[in-house]
Amino acid sequence: MAEFLARARGEKYTGGGILNTVAATRAASEEELVQLARPRLRRMLVQGVTTVEIKSGYGLTLADELKILRAIRRLAEELPLTLVPTFMGAHAFPPELPREEYIRLLIAEMIPAVAEEKLAKFCDIFCDRGFYSVEEAREILMVAKKAGFGLKIHADELAHVGAAELAGELFATSAEHLLHVSEEGIRALAQAGTVAVLLPGTAFLLDEPYPPARKLIEAGVPVALGTDFNPGSCPLASLTFVMSLAVLKLKMSPEEVLTAVTINAAASLGLAGEIGSIEPGKKADLVVWDAASFAEIPYWMGQNLAWVVVQNGRIVSAPQGQAG
Repeated sequence: MAEFLARARGEKYTGGGILNTVAATRAASEEELVQLARPRLRRMLVQGVTTVEIKSGYGLTLADELKILRAIRRLAEELPLTLVPTFMGAHAFPPELPREEYIRLLIAEMIPAVAEEKLAKFCDIFCDRGFYSVEEAREILMVAKKAGFGLKIHADELAHVGAAELAGELFATSAEHLLHVSEEGIRALAQAGTVAVLLPGTAFLLDEPYPPARKLIEAGVPVALGTDFNPGSCPLASLTFVMSLAVLKLKMSPEEVLTAVTINAAASLGLAGEIGSIEPGKKADLVVWDAASFAEIPYWMGQNLAWVVVQNGRIVSAPQGQAG
């Protein structure tokens, strides 16, 4: 909240608010994290979201990163949602450790511990100006790959540093943000088949340039959309509002937007063979919309048109509490 109000006063976002959230996360118990997340996930569910990727990265110690990931596992067991956990210990650098020492901790202790408990499907890293360099990101992600994780990169959000090029080099499953992606980075993503996960809500809330969706699409990069729901830069949990932004600001067609929040979003999580489209053999994750056309979903900005939500063949949200 404090960072949101600071930006409203005209202060520039630098990513420093991550450490404010780190302090609050460290002070919270696993049970408290579960209690905080539960209603937020339920709000997403009633808006038609049946699959959510949740990243760690707000602990920056072995114990606190494990605490976050264990909380995600508990929520996955409890809620009628598919939750995909991603380890992002390389989100920022903790204030109590030198940079190189923390990187050694990530490589020698944190990645192996998360892998041993099978707490995450992916490993992500914030490769950007002021955070992890391309060389550091390559080293950490190669270790994560050997440990069995799929790879993701928070790429070129604050500046162009070559993170998208690295995502292509490592055949990462996805690269997020991409506000400052280069032409070379776009080519690298296209050649690797890496999904570009665009998060226009972040650009909207930070008043930054939007990612070049049209260039990515025209280059053959599969584009997905997400909320980037987080307490610092993007306290936005509405995927339908993101769909509206994609039409208005990213100049995507309603058809492209629908693809970006279904099959391409599933591909960004390695789940395109299970969800994301209506096909024999896939899970029945469906939404019945109170709309005459799918184009109305982004048109009615800020309104929830999800009438009935079905997750894995079961109604989980319906009028008058008819889920069951």
